[in-house]
Amino acid sequence: MSANESGNGMLPEMTTTPAPSPVNRQTGPKTMVRALRNRNYRLFFFGQGASLVGTWMQRVALAWLVYGLTDSEWMLGVVGFAGMICTFLLAPVAGVLADRVNRRGLIVGTQALAMTQAFLLAGLTLSGGIAVWQIIALSAVLGLINAFDIPTRQSFVVDMLESRDDLPNAIALNSFLVNGAKLAGPALGGALVAVAGEGLCFLLNGLTFLAVIAALLAMRLQPSAIARTDGNLLTHFREGLGYAMGFGPIRLVLGLLAVISLLGMSVNVLMPVFARDILAGGPETLGWLTAATGIGAIAAALFLVSRRSVVGMGRRMAVACALMGLCLIAFAFSQQLWISLALLAGAGFGTMIQLVSANTTLQTIVDDDKRGRVMSLYTMCFMGMGPFGSLLMGALARWWGAPTAMMISGAGCILAALAFASRLPVFDRQVRPVYVRKGALADVKPATAP
Repeated sequence: MSANESGNGMLPEMTTTPAPSPVNRQTGPKTMVRALRNRNYRLFFFGQGASLVGTWMQRVALAWLVYGLTDSEWMLGVVGFAGMICTFLLAPVAGVLADRVNRRGLIVGTQALAMTQAFLLAGLTLSGGIAVWQIIALSAVLGLINAFDIPTRQSFVVDMLESRDDLPNAIALNSFLVNGAKLAGPALGGALVAVAGEGLCFLLNGLTFLAVIAALLAMRLQPSAIARTDGNLLTHFREGLGYAMGFGPIRLVLGLLAVISLLGMSVNVLMPVFARDILAGGPETLGWLTAATGIGAIAAALFLVSRRSVVGMGRRMAVACALMGLCLIAFAFSQQLWISLALLAGAGFGTMIQLVSANTTLQTIVDDDKRGRVMSLYTMCFMGMGPFGSLLMGALARWWGAPTAMMISGAGCILAALAFASRLPVFDRQVRPVYVRKGALADVKPATAP
């Protein structure tokens, strides 16, 4: 979402990256929201916040609509697969584009297209003639849009900041924003579905995109240097892939993230089954189950915004992944709503610690000219494994029941945490020199050229 405003889209963008500033050791409420002192990020934060509430409303309404039309756990997985498979297939291309074109222009376009998708979904639903195949098709369209939107937005975070010191706080605040919306959106969406039906949720979601588009257009961005590079998209993707896979810490973080996405986060497609068939509830129950993970994630974000150092990120990821797995296993046995909500809050806390720590680590250690490509790999692992996980969870629930599928998911997360923890000494040893060179450690000055 940032780029040289006069770029022609054919030249790679060399992002003007904020330099480290002297370490500020002060603590307090102001330091917890320090990234908001950047005007561009402040605009993004509030504009995106309105849009995300609508997005979560649509997700809950769509899941309830699909389960009501089909009464099939498998079809929930199919719709989830359709909504994310394009992200897996096209994120590499999107990552290369994020390093080469006007980022703000690209994301304004993707947000406008996502708004159109929501309006089409609303029109079909409100007319009373929507079919499952149309839901699958429109989910695939949104997945195609997100394939280009997500890695570009991830890459843009640095461009909105005046100081690199604000990067961890900006990522944590963005996670707080996402999960604050995850708390409000599902609860509001569940209530609206019960009162007015799914179509109204889709319509309101479409309207919320206007806020983020207006915020993007209002930003005042510094021109970025543009440099020509040789090679086509495939060549540049191979360069980025070789860079990421050739450095152990990046490879480990991406691997853990892929497992969490495949086994852990994909259980969300089963929430309608637990809400209706196990907890004997309705759309309001589904909304509360979805919102419960948001409560835990908000608590995690509040913890993370108070952290000023990247030291210990690896240990946090391992512990958080194990916590997530334990909570999911316990949730599989619960038949009381309040217990289920508490366990999902714990799972949400672990998930958010893992995701934010992974994002912060990657954004801190990656070279600036490969940021878009590495974040496209992050998107492939975070979102791209989701479609396969959705199919897997749907199939497991169909064969052995949703509780068994949930237990398998939790066990997989615990095993992944143990494997990652066994590599922590190597991880810390390899990543510390990069932290020192980039000035990311409070007690060590950044390396300077002789």
